[in-house]
Amino acid sequence: MSGTPDQEADPFGTAALRAAVLDSWQRSPTRFTEDANAEEDLRLGAYADRLFVELAQNAADAASLAGVGGRMRVSVVEGELRVANTGAPLDRDGVTALASLRASAKSGASTVGRFGVGFAAVLTVCTEPRVVSRTGGVAFSEAGTRRCVADIPEARRQAADRGGAVPVLRLPWPVPGAEPDLPEPFDTEVRLPLADGVDASSLLAEFADEVTDVLLTFPALEQVDIAGDVWTRSDTGEGVVEIARSGSTSTRWLVHSTSGDFSEEQAATLGIEAAHHPRWTVLWALPVDGENRPQPVDRDVLHAPTATDERLSLPARLIASVPVEPSRRRVRGGPAASAVLAAAADAYLDLVRCVPARRRLELVPAAGFPASDVDGELLELIGARLREQPWLPAASGGGDISGDRAAVLDVDAPGLAELLGEVVAELVAAPHVGGRAAGVLARVGARVLDVAAALDALMGVERPPRWWYRLYDALLALLDDRSVDQEALTGLPVPLADHRTTLGPRGVLLPGGGAEGDTGLHRGNEGHLGLPTELLELLGTAGVTGLRVVHPDAVHPLLERLGAVPAGPAELLDAAELRAAVESSVDDAVSGLDTTPLAELVLRLVAETGATIDERPGIAALALTSASGDARRADELALPSAPLLEVLDPEAVGPQGPLDVLAEDVARRWPAEVLTATGVLDSFAVVTDDDPVGPEHDLPEEPEWWGSTSRPPSRVLAVRDLDLVADDKWPAALRLLAESPGSGHALREPGGHTGWWIARFADLGGAAPRSWRMPDAAALDGLYDPVPDVGLPRDVLVAAGVREELAVRDAADAADLLARLADRDRAPRPGVVLRAHAALAELAARPGFDVAEVDAPAEVRALDGGVIDAGHACVLDQAWPLEVVDAGLLVGCGRACDSLAELLDLPPAREVYAGEVTSEGDVLSWTELSAIRDVADLLGTAVPEGGLCLHPRLTVRVDGKDRQARWWVAADGLVHAEDSIDGLARAYAFAADRWEARHQIAALLTDPEPATLFG
Repeated sequence: MSGTPDQEADPFGTAALRAAVLDSWQRSPTRFTEDANAEEDLRLGAYADRLFVELAQNAADAASLAGVGGRMRVSVVEGELRVANTGAPLDRDGVTALASLRASAKSGASTVGRFGVGFAAVLTVCTEPRVVSRTGGVAFSEAGTRRCVADIPEARRQAADRGGAVPVLRLPWPVPGAEPDLPEPFDTEVRLPLADGVDASSLLAEFADEVTDVLLTFPALEQVDIAGDVWTRSDTGEGVVEIARSGSTSTRWLVHSTSGDFSEEQAATLGIEAAHHPRWTVLWALPVDGENRPQPVDRDVLHAPTATDERLSLPARLIASVPVEPSRRRVRGGPAASAVLAAAADAYLDLVRCVPARRRLELVPAAGFPASDVDGELLELIGARLREQPWLPAASGGGDISGDRAAVLDVDAPGLAELLGEVVAELVAAPHVGGRAAGVLARVGARVLDVAAALDALMGVERPPRWWYRLYDALLALLDDRSVDQEALTGLPVPLADHRTTLGPRGVLLPGGGAEGDTGLHRGNEGHLGLPTELLELLGTAGVTGLRVVHPDAVHPLLERLGAVPAGPAELLDAAELRAAVESSVDDAVSGLDTTPLAELVLRLVAETGATIDERPGIAALALTSASGDARRADELALPSAPLLEVLDPEAVGPQGPLDVLAEDVARRWPAEVLTATGVLDSFAVVTDDDPVGPEHDLPEEPEWWGSTSRPPSRVLAVRDLDLVADDKWPAALRLLAESPGSGHALREPGGHTGWWIARFADLGGAAPRSWRMPDAAALDGLYDPVPDVGLPRDVLVAAGVREELAVRDAADAADLLARLADRDRAPRPGVVLRAHAALAELAARPGFDVAEVDAPAEVRALDGGVIDAGHACVLDQAWPLEVVDAGLLVGCGRACDSLAELLDLPPAREVYAGEVTSEGDVLSWTELSAIRDVADLLGTAVPEGGLCLHPRLTVRVDGKDRQARWWVAADGLVHAEDSIDGLARAYAFAADRWEARHQIAALLTDPEPATLFG
């Protein structure tokens, strides 16, 4: 029953072990099944892909037990995988553990095993494993186990039920005496004859991929040799471990470890073996480059110390003695596991502190969902440490600060952080600045400080002007690279030359450069700070107060970017205070204030700078005196000599009108070009908006125009005050519009408001321009009347909306055209009608067009040219209904018929006149008709598939009456034709999709000669 393969010496007592197992199988057959199932579960599940790790773990344990540096060599010899290691040799306890599914012989504090089940990994590649050591060897054998099982009937039956599978690792034997000697200098070697189907090269490649992890996981291993490729682990100091591979680059890891003892309560939750050695260890390993800069990992798993299935999302690898389930794939929850994870969180914070301060943010865990329950617990614990414990460098240069006390600047400006560190408590030092740093530190409780909030902290702060200059320098860099919005700097404190500090640079005057240097105060001829005396005097009388001058040591380009202005005419004209005064000038004048000095100042500045309302539209609000003596906005006044006055409705000009005339004395005092540059009108005013957001430009019927477009206008270039033109002055108004470049462009703007409005609301010969056509627009003859001669060139008439082609652009065009088609007093030519219906169909078929925008007509124009009630009409969507229906009841367009039917709310003819063929005929294949074959050959087309039904006389029943037809298409798709040239030609043209050639086909059927094609 022993079935031993060899009767050599048995130093490890394997015979007794076998006898005990076989006796248990003999006495309890279910025990055999349990052992077989347990081993199969380990082989196929828990240890299916852990062969190298488990053998490396055994090697590390052996080295630790012997107190030597561990070495491991993997080779393939004559189809046998051999894994040799240095360290403590195999002993009786070890053999007992190998032959057990649970007990482990590893009990030292420095070893990592917990259960003897890990050796089951060898079964993934072999069924006859052997372990050879200097103290002896042990072998396991699937074949030997089967021979033993054969002597136990119930176990034999169960093995047969399992397809012959038996538990291999329960019965150990001594190795044969002829076993090859151990290679030097190794103490133990695992020898695994590779099973069929196991590729040795692939296996070695997989091992090579795992070496780095193994050397980090098992510090007791110093060297691993995989088929001559050698990896070496060495400590380089400063907590960095280097793993070098022969012939390749090395990898470096910053490691930090700690250890401790479980409490009695925690140890009580562990297994009996573990409870005798209640010590835990934690090691963090962070990849670093050659300069010890962190290279965080993206994804990893918990190593306990072998790799588990507990996924982690932390930047560093965790190797910790966390209690695990027997499979070693999952953490076994409980007080002990929680204690180790808490210690790991503490150690992680220490690891962070080991990293140079400028690189610490790289170790803050990424945001996102936890990769596992263990990952979630670690993230929570580590997050709490990073929030509550100091680790962030302070910009003030003091001690580290915790996450929940820190403030981080959200822009990438190290210089700014250095400056603000003097005044903002708990600001994190550079380089931990910018959006990425802010996002990272916000996860650990830091307060994100934008520039505006940082500047708030400067309120009331006293610093020398040169300090402010350095601050402006840092802020300008941020503004240049768009890291900060200009709006955030509007409240920036500015030191003034009189030693006051003002809030906000806008409107502050910058002294220009001069003999004293760029930061000196330049003094003009009259001794004033860059401002001529006369301008200062005008400013004093114009009521524009609050102009301020920057301290010379703080003058910086940033201030100008933020609204501070050099003291020149253009800058004064743009000063916020002056603009505000101009904007309120009419209201001020109505309130009784004298705004004449302000007008003098602004007109003087406009004259000196050449400014216009195109680039400075605000100056058009300047209050000027009208001929009526009232104060009006400049852009509501016209020059006394303006041609515009000749075309406006007299009621629109005057004290009560929207426009008035400029006072004569003002017009005489200032050149016309200065006044028009300020907004005074000599022709139509043009409104320009390159980024419009809505119909908000005070243009007539602007909301209606805006809604008529398929998409919002990308710009507005339009003429103002069109609704003020007198009805009988439109020819002259159009001439004036066309002569001025600005209004001329607006008139011709594609899809613009000006052309749209004039086409609909202007008056040419008693009608809107769009109601007329150009005299040579023959395509519109009969639908639109020629425009009368109003003395305008063609391009102006077309720009004004006079039609020169048949175009249906929108619902309004469609409604107008339908009304004209239904006008019984009009007689458009048949071709015009067909093309008009085709244009309507094209509009209705346009993507995004809603036919509901057009009211269906009560009457329509039919194919015979007559106008009929829409209730009696239908749309000719196919040709055969013409055989039985009068053309006077059909509307035709030739294409997109279904869209036209939807627009007109008419049914298609094929539905109204479905018809039923009532005559008898013969169904023939098209190929049976020689005449058809000849025609197809001459036309170069294929003979249609299928066939037709040929009738001596074709009749179709429509509305209960039989009617004769030349051809017809039945509801089932079968083509019918009378036995005639016309019938057959039409039927074939339809079937061959050559309808346009039906008359040519008829001629060829009559005379199937090539000459017929050309005659």
